[in-house]
Amino acid sequence: MLVMRNGCKDQFSTLSFNMKRFNTILLSLTLTALCVTALAQETSIPPFAKAKSFRTWSLGINAGALAPIAPFGKNDYTNWETDLGYGAYLKKQLSHTLSIQGNFFRGKLNADNENLLGDGSKSTSPLKSFETEIHAAGSITANLSLGNFYWLNRKSIISPYLSGGAGLMSYKTMVTNNAGVVSEYQPNDPIEEVFFPLGAGLKIGLSRSVNLDLAYTMNFVDADNLDGYSSGPQNDKFSYAFAGLEFALGSRSKPQLATHNPVAALEYDYIKRNKDLESQLAAERAKNDAQLQQMATDWARFKNDEDKDGVSDYFDKCPGTPAGAQVDGAGCPLQVTINNPTRTVVITEEDKRVVSEAIKNLEFDFGKTTIRSTSLPSLKRVADLLVSKNFSLKLAGHTDNVGSDAANLKLSKGRAESVKAYLVSQGANPSRIEATGYGESQPIEMNTTDEGRQKNRRVEFTLY
Repeated sequence: MLVMRNGCKDQFSTLSFNMKRFNTILLSLTLTALCVTALAQETSIPPFAKAKSFRTWSLGINAGALAPIAPFGKNDYTNWETDLGYGAYLKKQLSHTLSIQGNFFRGKLNADNENLLGDGSKSTSPLKSFETEIHAAGSITANLSLGNFYWLNRKSIISPYLSGGAGLMSYKTMVTNNAGVVSEYQPNDPIEEVFFPLGAGLKIGLSRSVNLDLAYTMNFVDADNLDGYSSGPQNDKFSYAFAGLEFALGSRSKPQLATHNPVAALEYDYIKRNKDLESQLAAERAKNDAQLQQMATDWARFKNDEDKDGVSDYFDKCPGTPAGAQVDGAGCPLQVTINNPTRTVVITEEDKRVVSEAIKNLEFDFGKTTIRSTSLPSLKRVADLLVSKNFSLKLAGHTDNVGSDAANLKLSKGRAESVKAYLVSQGANPSRIEATGYGESQPIEMNTTDEGRQKNRRVEFTLY
């Protein structure tokens, strides 16, 4: 119930003092938010992540100032006062910018006609003052975020938003007439009316899970009985300015969908992918450099023959043999006794089969003189044949017409020399092996097809 005028003034003075304290606390919270938000960080989420990667539910509590006035429209009393209101809400974030929110609040509204009208006259209302107790007000609102503002490398955030919706409120209104008589505007039953909240606010991230919520809401009642006085076709309205805390529900390892910045996520993902590719490329380059260095070392040993005995240092097991000395395939001196200068060579069908199989199985690395390991067993049998029957062997290397003449001639010669080097390493006499390259000059098929070019890339073996 309302008290007498002096009591009302005391009550209004107390309310004014409380509102000043409330405004001071509100300002402190705002400044704290601007400082503390620098500590808030967001876990990187890949672009186009599903909703389950975020926290989309939140719970809020708030308190603030209720007043029976709005920035536009008429007011039925000349002097309005502020009272304390408080509430809570449950919010579901549907997207980065849109959310649906269920709200609940309670509080008081009061005003009187002690002030003069704008023309200096007193109000002609039969009522002196009113006080409305809002028992419960529930509403559903849609919130639209206008953007996320980041500072300090996206570690803090401020999100302005707009809200609007509809709800139902239950209240009791007490009025005091000019004679000082207090009565209930609608006795026995609380008043229930539809209202439409419309507001704007600002959310400031205090941490990964807590936001400061500052907002102002105009509430339009679908009736003219909120203040106990009906004075025309325009319905009543009231304002609610509040500060509150919003708590994100769910795992702390997930960021809030409302504060997530998809553009920043795209940029982060691009930078991360680029760094990963650079690391992989550097690792591949280092691996290739090591392989090239090893190949260069092996090739230098392979082509060098320091003692000039016809066996490269790569295979030579007896380096430093005298000039002109006959050596075996390992580069070691060979003792040769010639009893009969004449020699009869008999080549059997089995000998021809061994050589034919070696020719068929002979393969090199693409564009190189390196013999593939799959060809070595059949070449080993040729080497054993040369050693056991003291045959001589002519090796003729050939290529297709892909590439320059000079490159093909060099490649064919190198491949024939590689075969000779391997046979010598297996014990064959280097003086009985002749290696020659003919390049692309002696094709056995047309070079116009893959099959023809394949047949032209060959090394011919001739036993004698």
